[in-house]
Amino acid sequence: MVSREQKRAAILHQKLQLLRSITNSHALNKMSIINDASKYIRDLKQKVETLNQDMAAAQTSTPQNPLPMVKVESLEKGFLIKVVSAKSCPGLLVSILEVFEEMGLTLMEARVSCTDTFRFQAVGGENEEGGEGIDAQAVKQAVGQAIKNWSQQSTDHDDDDNDQQ
Repeated sequence: MVSREQKRAAILHQKLQLLRSITNSHALNKMSIINDASKYIRDLKQKVETLNQDMAAAQTSTPQNPLPMVKVESLEKGFLIKVVSAKSCPGLLVSILEVFEEMGLTLMEARVSCTDTFRFQAVGGENEEGGEGIDAQAVKQAVGQAIKNWSQQSTDHDDDDNDQQ
């Protein structure tokens, strides 16, 4: 019969291994696993704060600047692109994806929400045959230009719709 202490030790070991796998820790002892988990939680909190700031900035967009907000960060291999708008933006996703294609970027991972608001978060990297290096600023400018073009097109369509009524 296994003692209670052995069961507790086994459960603790299981939970530490689960924590280790969730946090991608390579640590072997308890304290190191817990330290890695603590760092992981701090990083998650920072990401949540950044997302909250992005949302606040998108929600406080003024009538003079109704365009979605664009953020581009360089990653080890590629870019993290975030586009956020407080309103729905029909057709914007297509415009952004066309920019990826024109720049020779490969879409490696993406999350999109287009219901009441528009949110696009993607990881893109350069195609192998691309050769030339693309920097984060160039990606941000290209996505920003795609948003401006989309905005002008959607404004033109709205004007056409109003003229027909």
